[in-house]
Amino acid sequence: MITDAAQIASLIEQIESADRVAVDTEADSLHSYREKLCLLQISVPAIGAVGGVTDAGPRVSPGHESARAVCDYIVDPLANTDLEPLRRGLEAKEIVLHGADYDLRMLRRGLNLAASKIFDTMIAARLLGIREFSLAALVKRYFGLTLLKGSQKANWAQRPLPTRMAEYAINDVHYLLPLAEKLEAELDRSERRDWLRQSCQRAIEQAAVARVRDQDEPWRIRGSGLLRGRSAAVLRALWQWRETEAEKADRPPFHVLRNEELLKAAVKFASGSVPDYRHFSVRRREAFREAVRAALRAPESEWPVSRRRFGTRPSNETVQRAEELRRRRNRSAEELGLEPSFIVPRSSLEAIASDSTRGAALLVPWQRELLGVSVFGNEKSANR
Repeated sequence: MITDAAQIASLIEQIESADRVAVDTEADSLHSYREKLCLLQISVPAIGAVGGVTDAGPRVSPGHESARAVCDYIVDPLANTDLEPLRRGLEAKEIVLHGADYDLRMLRRGLNLAASKIFDTMIAARLLGIREFSLAALVKRYFGLTLLKGSQKANWAQRPLPTRMAEYAINDVHYLLPLAEKLEAELDRSERRDWLRQSCQRAIEQAAVARVRDQDEPWRIRGSGLLRGRSAAVLRALWQWRETEAEKADRPPFHVLRNEELLKAAVKFASGSVPDYRHFSVRRREAFREAVRAALRAPESEWPVSRRRFGTRPSNETVQRAEELRRRRNRSAEELGLEPSFIVPRSSLEAIASDSTRGAALLVPWQRELLGVSVFGNEKSANR
């Protein structure tokens, strides 16, 4: 575990000498209220090991192609160490990731790192028509190895980090560089390398967009649509109470009370019953009941408004256009050996059929080319 400035400086030297580095992250979303970056796994070409680091690197697997390629390291973002130099070092490089969206968001949140160039091995695999594109499936396919399982729900904030968890974390990054080389060669043979570049650039842009949620939306959990009036008001109050309690305890909200229990409690309180949760502390039980009392006292004008959505029926022209786009997409998918939904998902097809100018925002150039959609909204003539 790299935890001090001297080790980080040595790692940065490794990074600076490489053209690309592989990165993976682990967070504690199941163990704290606000998800935080707990581990940063980094794999670099095997030029030499970082001095003083033996547990995390170099790590190689004798008898496999990855053995000649990489050294692996684990950086501890929770240690009291300045990671700004590491951020600058990583931003200057092409970063190899698998399923980049989550990791890009965690890197931005935890390190303020905004990647400028990435290679997403999941996107690369799908561009080659590979249907089983999880990292474990790709490692099995290209290296004949089965990765360790079982630590996905572990508490990555615990220290010291157990050996098995460290091994699991390293496996998520160890094969990415050699895997990228193999996928890259196949993409070149298929003349789809530029497609990957376009898709990865879009992934960077999408990860940089902050996800803004409607403040009146989070409490509308699964099943809440069946509640009306006073019951909905109680549910909203209980949801807000749970958020407050979870934040105070620094625990995920479901550790305080699960969604299904929130729903049951809301229905019972609204009907005049008083459910009790004896495992609550005296303070938490009183806060729980006070939240409900406040909701029950609220006038009808303050009750949540039902959000039944009625979609507009698309015109015959829109339906016909969507069907034509779907045929083009499916024809291309069959010719290229790709999944139709990967070329363009159904929701995007329907959006473009409704408003052809949205093609520029929803599709990258290779997708527009296959679909016959121009950036100006009009269809391009296509022989497909």
